[in-house]
Amino acid sequence: MPLNDRHDDLLIAVALTEFSVHYEGVDRELAEHAWQLAADRLVDRDVEPAEAVDALEIGETTTDATGQST
Repeated sequence: MPLNDRHDDLLIAVALTEFSVHYEGVDRELAEHAWQLAADRLVDRDVEPAEAVDALEIGETTTDATGQST
C-alpha cells in the first residue's frame, strides 16, 4: 500500500517519539527535542491522538474502564 503524506507524517512522529523514549537516559536534551519535533509535526498537520492511532492501525485492542485489554 503506497504511503501518503499524512501517513508519512504519522510514521515520522512515531519514530521521533520512539527515539525520544529510547534516548532519554543517554541525552535528555536530544530526547526532548525529538519529542517536541514529533508533537509539532502532529499539531502542524492538525492530527488528533485518536486519529493517529486509527491511521497507523495500532489500536486494534480495546480497553475497558479499568484499563484491561478486551
